[in-house]
Amino acid sequence: MVIESHSPSTSAPIKVMLVDDSAVIRGFLTKILGTCDDIHVQNIATNGLEAVNMLAKQRCDIIILDVEMPVMDGLTAIPKLLQTQPDVKIFMFSTLTTQNAETTMRALALGAVECLAKPTSTQDLYAKNDFKDTLINMIREVASARKPVHSPPRDTGRLSPAPKSTAVVSEPVKSRLHPHAPKTMTLRAPHDGFSGKPDVLAIGSSTGGPNALFKLLATLRGIDVPIIITQHMPPTFTRILAEHIKMQTGLSAVEAEDGMPLVAGRVHVAPGGFHMLIERKGATPVIKIDNGPPENFCRPAVDPMLRSAVKVFGNKVMTVILTGMGSDGMLGAREVIKAGGRVISQDEATSVVWGMPGAVALDGSCSAVLPLDDIGPWLRKSSLRLP
Repeated sequence: MVIESHSPSTSAPIKVMLVDDSAVIRGFLTKILGTCDDIHVQNIATNGLEAVNMLAKQRCDIIILDVEMPVMDGLTAIPKLLQTQPDVKIFMFSTLTTQNAETTMRALALGAVECLAKPTSTQDLYAKNDFKDTLINMIREVASARKPVHSPPRDTGRLSPAPKSTAVVSEPVKSRLHPHAPKTMTLRAPHDGFSGKPDVLAIGSSTGGPNALFKLLATLRGIDVPIIITQHMPPTFTRILAEHIKMQTGLSAVEAEDGMPLVAGRVHVAPGGFHMLIERKGATPVIKIDNGPPENFCRPAVDPMLRSAVKVFGNKVMTVILTGMGSDGMLGAREVIKAGGRVISQDEATSVVWGMPGAVALDGSCSAVLPLDDIGPWLRKSSLRLP
């Protein structure tokens, strides 16, 4: 899920609160975060109520929050924590079970920004460095993002879309658009050499991605091309994500399987733990599930999905890079542009973390850099040709 190392800050240490009823987990997290000079474990709580009371007395930057706890569980605690400090960033820490995946998806809708897969045994806690690296990089990058403070979303009993954007449609000062992109960021058809409708819509996302996906996909009802999505998520969680996409957007959505044909109008979500590639079986584009090495420290990763899509569809690839950490998708976006396809990035103001979309925007691989609310209308009018 975290994709790229982030240099330690020379400013004040990042203040972290750990909330878990397991003494083993609390000790494990304290130990690995204690190796970082730029991260300080400021408070430790055993349940959600303790966490809320501690936060009321002392602000922090990041909260690592368990799902299942006595007195007050993580899901109940999120709105209270965000009410106490609206700009705090919450990571859900959950075991890979279907029940916890459902709960974590709800937690993301309530305002959590990331989910972490909890190691399943004491041996796993200390046997692997990849969890340590993922957690540390995630903390550093999320803490470094300067975001405006929003009120926590109201719990409606359903997953909520991302907050409505108030950003204007404008090119961020540091963005470098593709040379053939329009000089002003409007919703008119771009002049980047792309002709006709795309044959596939490929979307990459990570931190903050689920709510951004719900928001975007809900605007694409009636789409008549396949949608392929790589969202950085652990196994089990991606199947639940596909189910929630179907519930929230009205689009058909599935977790991808090996050999599954791409179907127009259907959303195909890369399964956690595997890359999702596209290949041809005769004349039919089908999905290949790949267990190759992680890219950008991720599996699934966006880059291999985009590379494979270009091999199958050439210049008929429409790509959207949404909020997320690191730079996954940047190299793949280059291949899309090189082949004559199109790439859109979410802007900084509406991203939870402007890592992935920012990397693509600064690389000069974008036809447009747009607020989340404007991406769907742009796609409908400029590429998908939908009414």
